[in-house]
Amino acid sequence: MIVDMHTHIFPSEIASMAVDKLKRASSTHPFSDGTSAGLVRSRQEAGIDCCLILPVATSPKQVSHMNDRAILTNDLYSETGLLSFGGMHPDYPDWKLELSRLARTGVKGIKFHPVYQNVDLDDLRYLRIMDRAAELGLITLTHAGLDIGFPGAVFCTPEMIVNIYRELGGIPLILAHMGGWRQWDDVERLVARTPFYLDTAYCMRPITPLEGEPWTGGPLETMSQEQFLRFVQVFGAERLLFGTDSPWGDQKKSVEVIQNLPISQEEKDAILGKNAVKLLGL
Repeated sequence: MIVDMHTHIFPSEIASMAVDKLKRASSTHPFSDGTSAGLVRSRQEAGIDCCLILPVATSPKQVSHMNDRAILTNDLYSETGLLSFGGMHPDYPDWKLELSRLARTGVKGIKFHPVYQNVDLDDLRYLRIMDRAAELGLITLTHAGLDIGFPGAVFCTPEMIVNIYRELGGIPLILAHMGGWRQWDDVERLVARTPFYLDTAYCMRPITPLEGEPWTGGPLETMSQEQFLRFVQVFGAERLLFGTDSPWGDQKKSVEVIQNLPISQEEKDAILGKNAVKLLGL
């Protein structure tokens, strides 16, 4: 079973506008139209069995409605192959009740995006939510490192991740983008000592900028295969989760990247799906 642990969709009525806005902010091409139907088509073409949708709450007022959609998405999982985490914002006032609602309705976890939410990940507002989520059996997945749409903005650094481990211990936490997008040397040095998971989203495929639109974030470089292989050794394949960041990652080619790595088939199977199946209880 292949599980993509990092995808995004938008309501059909705003998907085209949202994808176009993000495309121009990042100066990069999408590989799907940002709708649930588009994600289903993409996962089927890639041979992916399950996609996890990660909603991003850019405002506290979005949280409840966003989570209503997540619950409905999960109700249709057997038909679509799509699951959804809930969205959460550090300034959402009823976070305790909302976490309880998510746990009660079978949602597996929550997503943070510190860059869009403009709060450092080791801020007390996040810490208290992650702590309570763990008590309820919910997984937390967070964006980590730089964001291609916000050059220079970092609200989740490897140092912050170490602080979270000191404060909360081994909570079920997934760090997107191999622990910190384009901060991988520091991730390798600092984060390996924690027990947290990493996802592979947007880390090993070349990034193609839009024609005629300069990208201001520096060279369009992602993680080298050499460093990825070190991560397999340092972190262990059992802590790595396959993700694509669809629609911003090509799902089919992302699967091929993992399948073509010079690692054992057991390690490939773990990264592509077995770890996720165990973590999500699929």
